[in-house]
Amino acid sequence: MIIVYYDGKCGLCSKEINHYKKIAPAGIFDWQDITENPTNLKEKDISISEALKMLHACASDGSMHVGVDAFILIWKQLDRWRILSMIISLPILKQIAGWIYRSFAIWRFNRLEHCQLAAKSDR
Repeated sequence: MIIVYYDGKCGLCSKEINHYKKIAPAGIFDWQDITENPTNLKEKDISISEALKMLHACASDGSMHVGVDAFILIWKQLDRWRILSMIISLPILKQIAGWIYRSFAIWRFNRLEHCQLAAKSDR
C-alpha cells in the first residue's frame, strides 16, 4: 500500500487528492490528511511543516518519495496518468518539474496560515 501524506486544509491540495481518490483502484493508497492526524509523520521522522510544504508518499517497500517523485509514484498507479508519470520521469523534464513544484510549494506554504503555525511549532 502507498501512503500519501497531504495537506487537507489546502483547497488546491484537497481538490487534487480527491480527484485521485475517485479514480484510484481500491486497495492501492492510504490517504493521510496530515492536518487531521499528524502522528504518523513521527514514525517516518518527518516534521509537520516538511509534510505541509511538499507532498510525501511512502511506497509499499518503505521508500519515501517527496515532491515530484511523490506525484510520479501516485500517477504510475492511475490509468490515464501513467503516461504523464513516464514523461515527467525523463531526466530534464523531471528537473524542470521539480524546480517548478518546489517554487510553487514554498510560495503556497508561505501564504497559508496553518503552514506558518506548523513552521513555528517545529522550531
